[in-house]
Amino acid sequence: MSSSFGTLFRVATFGESHGVGVGAVVDGCPANVELCEADIQEQLDRRRPGQSDLTTPRQEADRVTILSGVERGRTLGTPIGLLVRNQDQRPGDYGEMDAVPRPSHADYTYQVKYGVAARSGGGRASARETIGRVAAGAIAEKVLRERFGVEIVAWVSSVGAVEAAAVEAGALTRAMVDASPVRCPDAAAAGEMTALIREVRDAKDSIGGVVSCVCRGVPAGWGEPVFDKLEAKLAQAMLSLPATKGFEIGSGFAGTRLRGSQHNDPFVKRGDRLGTATNRAGGVLGGISSGESLLFRVAFKPVATIGQPQATVDLAGNPVELAAKGRHDPCVVPRAVPIVETMAALVLLDLALRQQARC
Repeated sequence: MSSSFGTLFRVATFGESHGVGVGAVVDGCPANVELCEADIQEQLDRRRPGQSDLTTPRQEADRVTILSGVERGRTLGTPIGLLVRNQDQRPGDYGEMDAVPRPSHADYTYQVKYGVAARSGGGRASARETIGRVAAGAIAEKVLRERFGVEIVAWVSSVGAVEAAAVEAGALTRAMVDASPVRCPDAAAAGEMTALIREVRDAKDSIGGVVSCVCRGVPAGWGEPVFDKLEAKLAQAMLSLPATKGFEIGSGFAGTRLRGSQHNDPFVKRGDRLGTATNRAGGVLGGISSGESLLFRVAFKPVATIGQPQATVDLAGNPVELAAKGRHDPCVVPRAVPIVETMAALVLLDLALRQQARC
């Protein structure tokens, strides 16, 4: 069950990084949604490796095939099977994993939990597992956009100590984000980020960063009180992604430095509904969407696979020096942008359908 996500719009992902392929099964997608592979491929193309010299050199087209649930270009309401075949596998790069768990990877914990672990590329712990999420999330995005008017845009807001200037999230588009290979809409910061990523790549090292996201057009009322709060489901979705180490919404941790008189968002009349003059809450009150834009950030650690020799021990506890052979991203955040967007879409559509069922 740990590979499934959602209640009414439910997704199960499958596959290992160097196996035959990866993908997802989507259950609960409404019927009569116009859908073809091209609708899904756009986000997979943004996620795929080999897009620039800032990413892993692994060459994968990541072409999706719809196996079921769609006929004559429309969803049937039945489970949608999605498959992406792996093409550029190099399981031989991971031979040392049989005896040496890589530092900061899941090799050791998978071995302890199951008594066996995938011996190439981290298996289910690999970022390649996210292909199934992105494919399923692209379907959710299409339904949200066409039936609910919701738009989701994420961008890289920091790499290491380089931070983008304040971004006008209300007008930001994916085209603006994709204008630079690092996916930062602040041109000056993007140049610094690019230089920093190349520097750590050439040093056979890695670096982390932050992806910010805005969800516009979310109506008031989505989210379930107490345990299934909107921000709680977003946090679960984002922290389930590989390499994530932090999540904050609205003012986040910075809000702890304010007083209530400074932090509160006063209500104002906005057309035929109430809105707020500011949005430090990030679009959520009591776990339920307020009608303001959702604003959140996700922290990604430096990629654990690096080319530098590292002192560690093998499974027997004997000291060894390990230098990874596998191909890796020096910084994961540029490719994480569509993953954050599609995971947000999975959360929002599921909560939208739950609210629709209630009404």
